[in-house]
Amino acid sequence: MTTTSDSQQTRASGSRRGRRNDPDRRDRIVDACLEVIARSGVAGTSHRKVAAAADVPLGATTYYFDGLDDLLHAAFERFATAASEAFDARLAGADGPQAAREAVVALIVHDIFQDERSLVLSHELYTLAAREPRFRTITSAWMRRSQVSLGRHFDPATARTVDALIEGLTIHRALDDEERDVDEVVEAVRRITG
Repeated sequence: MTTTSDSQQTRASGSRRGRRNDPDRRDRIVDACLEVIARSGVAGTSHRKVAAAADVPLGATTYYFDGLDDLLHAAFERFATAASEAFDARLAGADGPQAAREAVVALIVHDIFQDERSLVLSHELYTLAAREPRFRTITSAWMRRSQVSLGRHFDPATARTVDALIEGLTIHRALDDEERDVDEVVEAVRRITG
């Protein structure tokens, strides 16, 4: 007899008894969800589109996830975790204040500004989190991880301000038709951290 908690554990682990020939199905669904969000936005995301993008039967999306919100939550958690890990890796190599400033500039100019998909996903998550407290836990954890990474090089107040600068410049990048001047970014980071 399968209890509710057994069923929930099966879903959480992403394993399905008797489906050993497709052990990565849940992960493919989550990745496909991110691709659908990047193309169509949260409002245009559906189980049907995600199933098609993941090349799985429609019922697989509801087997592994308790509704579209659950699937969106898993997808955005994956996205935020990957973004945090890349952010932390960029800052981990800095071995002093100047190297930390250069790492922040590289994050803004190269890591964030060059990837339209990440910009779109970030803003879709921010909009959803502004409306839905459940998704705000993802953005809050993401901000904390960013500030911890920055806090290795800057005091807490500076780390929060630099994090806000990064977020603000990503909004400008997403909405502005003009390229960001690298010297402008270097000067902004210098002023805040100097």
